[in-house]
Amino acid sequence: MAASFVSLWVILLLLYPVRADVDADTLLNGFSRGFGAPSNNMSLNGIASIENSGLLRLTNDTLMEKGHAFYFRPIQLKNSSGNAMSFSTSFAFAIVTKPGVQGGDGFAFTISASKELLGGGPGSYLGLFNATNDGRLSNYIIAVEFDTFKNNEFNEENGNHVGIDINSIISNTSVPVQQFQGGSDTNKVDLNLNSDLVIQAWIDYNSPINQLDVRIATDSTKPRSSILSYKVNLSQYLQESMYVGFSAATGASTSSHYILGWSFNRNGDARTINLGQLPKIPTNTKKNHTSLIVGVSVSCVLAVILVTASAFYIIWRIKTADVIEAWEHDIGPHRFPYRELNQATRGFRDKEVIGSGGFGRVYKGVLPNSDTQVAVKRISHDSKQGLQEFVSEVAIIGRLRHRSLVQLLGWCRREADLLLVYDFMPNGSLDRYLFDQPKATLSWEQRFKIIKGVASGLLYLHEEWEQTVVHRDIKAGNVLLDSEFNPRLSDFGLAKLYEHGSKPRTTRVVGTLGYLAPELTRTGKATTSSDVFAFGALLLEVACGRRPINSDASSEEFMLVDWVWQKWRVGAILGVMDPKLGGEFDESEAVLVLKLGLICSNDAPEARPTMRQLVRYLEGELALQEEVTEPYRKKVRGATATDSFENFLQSLPTTSSYSQMGSTWTSVGNGGSGDAETGLTPPFSVLSRERPVVRQSSI
Repeated sequence: MAASFVSLWVILLLLYPVRADVDADTLLNGFSRGFGAPSNNMSLNGIASIENSGLLRLTNDTLMEKGHAFYFRPIQLKNSSGNAMSFSTSFAFAIVTKPGVQGGDGFAFTISASKELLGGGPGSYLGLFNATNDGRLSNYIIAVEFDTFKNNEFNEENGNHVGIDINSIISNTSVPVQQFQGGSDTNKVDLNLNSDLVIQAWIDYNSPINQLDVRIATDSTKPRSSILSYKVNLSQYLQESMYVGFSAATGASTSSHYILGWSFNRNGDARTINLGQLPKIPTNTKKNHTSLIVGVSVSCVLAVILVTASAFYIIWRIKTADVIEAWEHDIGPHRFPYRELNQATRGFRDKEVIGSGGFGRVYKGVLPNSDTQVAVKRISHDSKQGLQEFVSEVAIIGRLRHRSLVQLLGWCRREADLLLVYDFMPNGSLDRYLFDQPKATLSWEQRFKIIKGVASGLLYLHEEWEQTVVHRDIKAGNVLLDSEFNPRLSDFGLAKLYEHGSKPRTTRVVGTLGYLAPELTRTGKATTSSDVFAFGALLLEVACGRRPINSDASSEEFMLVDWVWQKWRVGAILGVMDPKLGGEFDESEAVLVLKLGLICSNDAPEARPTMRQLVRYLEGELALQEEVTEPYRKKVRGATATDSFENFLQSLPTTSSYSQMGSTWTSVGNGGSGDAETGLTPPFSVLSRERPVVRQSSI
């Protein structure tokens, strides 16, 4: 019989660690309605106590003391491979401060190698560390602090924050205390820890992605989003088994730190605490008549102030609210709240500006909670691009889908603020890589790919979408480049729509000098052919690295297309290629681009090719001399089918030269980069239409 008793005793000893660990999880979930009176499963040190009501009280009114409360057994937090296990904990707490008292420091949920924390100091050290051991790797302490006092020596930004501390009271990361309001994932409001409120906190460690998340709320619903996330591999900071619990301290002033309920789980989410089933925290009930009178008087004054302030606030919200009119429900993509875009661009601060123009500024932004980079175009109050152009851009580009068109993600309008949200293009606009002193030189391969991409996008606009879209402002500044230097045509504020096969209506002349087709000044009708004219200017500037109009150049190089014609006449067409290329380019592709640029620049709209023909030339599907010149020779000069390609080019007039630019046109600036918009006939005269003699060459 003695032998049987010994055997049974050995078996119980072997099973004890396994059952202890299982019991740990079970008992921790058992604290979700309080801690009993008292609890035998909590190890208390310092001034910590469990009251008869079932409240765990970490501190009291004693100055410069600390209180610790840990589950009495260590919890296994590493697996057999030595990696940290995922865990989750939820607890409800309240910090109560006597009236008229400043209040003490905060408390921390703590994972520690020791449940005594003998080296922990009072006051700002929260009972965790002291001036000697702070920062040591041998501490083996991981804490999430809920601090109510600003300590400048610990680099704390405010006196109401949540921080993650690893082996040091100086937080690895911290944020002001806020909670999500009304079930929203974006609308956060401030929450004062030192307000006698019962607050629930959730702390989750996801081992596979090494992420520690903290959530808080004043109700029993766990928020979807965290207020603090931190990427950290806890494997190096944890021992195989450690104690879990809480630590708090008082300093020169005091607060009472209460834990009302607690749950912990290593295998999934911890049980959420039902705040309605917890013991009540004590309140300060000692009041005299004087304080009552003062309190009522102050309350009445505050009520009057509150009502007045509320009235002003409501009026202000009505005036500044996002205006939504009937037409806005029919113009397409997502409508962003103004507050979200203001937050994404950090208040539209100057450091976030990535571009500007006559319309206003473009800001780089990051959408809250999604980390999506966007470009926000903010149309200024005095911009010439008004509400009509804004609506046009939203209505048109919001429905377009093509790899060579910039994607409109959404828009916003509030009072005079007009905002458009696009995909962020990290490499900016094409003109930054062509003119003046570019930040980088594009290779010919990149340039040719950009040309073909823009041509494909324009073909989609002209022929492949449900309606014909005339862009009306094609230029290098409106071609954006993504991370791989793929082109995206942008800025549809001047674009016009009409049905396929119908004729465009007369409208005001808009666009940029150097890209405007001559017939626009006579007819005022923007067509796909006028877009082709602007595309021809783009072809020449991409190949030559020059603007269509260069006010700093000599008279013979002032107009880019005229200069290219001159080089063509003397058989030196490749001499116009951008010198920044260093001669590194495909000659056949370069000649093709230059020829197409000259053909697109023809004064006669009917002599210009369509975008479909241009795409086929660029893709090598059509031979330029056989397929392009034949239909137009008869229209231009009645040429026979046997005329050579050079003779056809000889018939093409140069771009019209302008003798004056009146005040109704905006300033061209450096080489014609400014926008020109007017409803009047442009005040310039055509000086000459010289028809160059094209010499035979090997091109």
